[in-house]
Amino acid sequence: MKVTINGKPDDIGEGLNVDGLLAEQEVKMPEMVSVELNGDILRRSQFHSAVIKEGDQIEFIYFMGGGSGLNAINRATD
Repeated sequence: MKVTINGKPDDIGEGLNVDGLLAEQEVKMPEMVSVELNGDILRRSQFHSAVIKEGDQIEFIYFMGGGSGLNAINRATD
């Protein structure tokens, strides 16, 4: 079945829900990924019930943390 994942066309198995898609795509640390399906950001509780359909647009959104801003302030004032 043809879908678009992160802006790229892809073929995936039929009848996958979002949890299954994350596994099929071998997403590292899926618990840290948000999923947008056709423009709507899904709640994690929806991953099991949201079934992927032909033509769907899917985005995996990864949130990254960085260093402490406090450390940068301390270095700037030293």
